[in-house]
Amino acid sequence: MAITVHCDIVSAEEEIFSGLVEMIVATGSEGDLGISPGHAPLLTALKPGPIRVLKQDGEEEVYYISGGFLEVQPSQVKVLADTAMRAGDMDEAAALEAQKQAEQALANQQGEFDYSRAATQLAEAAAQLRTLQAIRKKLGKK
Repeated sequence: MAITVHCDIVSAEEEIFSGLVEMIVATGSEGDLGISPGHAPLLTALKPGPIRVLKQDGEEEVYYISGGFLEVQPSQVKVLADTAMRAGDMDEAAALEAQKQAEQALANQQGEFDYSRAATQLAEAAAQLRTLQAIRKKLGKK
């Protein structure tokens, strides 16, 4: 039996995952993080993108978060996300459309343009697409 740590992934709306895991992989503010049992305590901001969870039974699950925080304690790991969803619940067509609209907004800056908002929308759409690509790669599809 593998060594595990308890992990919770929650958003403002709901708890997405709770259980024993062997490893969590996320994108922190300073780069990718791999968290396994025995990891040093840590608190870091998370960038939009996929969270990969290797569960106790060896099964891997992928979730999407739009940003948030990761807290590592000796006996538990918590992902506190702004928005989180199961990768299977994501809509690729909607993510592609959101990316296209954000790129157009950045290209056609006029009047009361909110650059920060458009850049955030573009980053979130790109992160959703990266999450979907990670799932395809895991399943061996293109």
